[in-house]
Amino acid sequence: MSSLPDIAPQPARLVWQPATVVAITIETPRVKIFRLKPADWHGFTAGQHVDVRLTAPDGYQAERSYSIGSAPDGSGEIELVIDLIEEGEVSPFFHEVVEIGDEIEIRGPIGGHFIWRAEDGGPLLLIAGGSGLVPLMSMLRYRAQAAPQIPAALIYSARRREDLIWCDELLRRAAEDPNFSLFATLSRETAPTEGIRHGRIDRALVDAALASLPAAPKTTFLCGSNPFVSAASGFALDAGLPFASIKAERYGG
Repeated sequence: MSSLPDIAPQPARLVWQPATVVAITIETPRVKIFRLKPADWHGFTAGQHVDVRLTAPDGYQAERSYSIGSAPDGSGEIELVIDLIEEGEVSPFFHEVVEIGDEIEIRGPIGGHFIWRAEDGGPLLLIAGGSGLVPLMSMLRYRAQAAPQIPAALIYSARRREDLIWCDELLRRAAEDPNFSLFATLSRETAPTEGIRHGRIDRALVDAALASLPAAPKTTFLCGSNPFVSAASGFALDAGLPFASIKAERYGG
């Protein structure tokens, strides 16, 4: 196991603070990744999120929560993945207005249930739909640094090939890491794509991911929209995974 900075506990009182945008990446046609450097940051645990607050000139405020996609590596910076929602109040501002050097108000890290530390052990089964990949990617990146010997399998569903976030990185990790297996699937494409399946998540895909692990997963993390998590959790339970071993995080109404 490599030596990493201690992961700081969640502060007793969360306060708003400025965070400077240090990098912006166009990841997919609808997703941008923002790398932020908070003014006062003491670390986080893989799986946690932050709140973002925007304040209009007339004082109106809008808040949203975004999972952290980077690993807790002690850099003092975090990555937020923001999916464009045209009718939203926050994501259009990030996609159309925010530039490198801007300051964004955040508070966090937040969350104590949907998290994973190396000492929690494995194997791990991770199931993501769309941008639900983000907190699971934080776990995978952290695992690769802190405990690469822990087996992990990721089921990742997106609509189309162009919608897969961090696709190249995931394919590379699957090719280079003997203890990590990737099961990516596209629900709205049928054309052959190397290393990627087609169709919606189903029981057979869950069974294939489970078969790639040397033992039953100690913990299964599910993240995505409400319908996705409901379906995926049903397949996981049908496959015999204990209810208590499944942790889910949902987004959307």
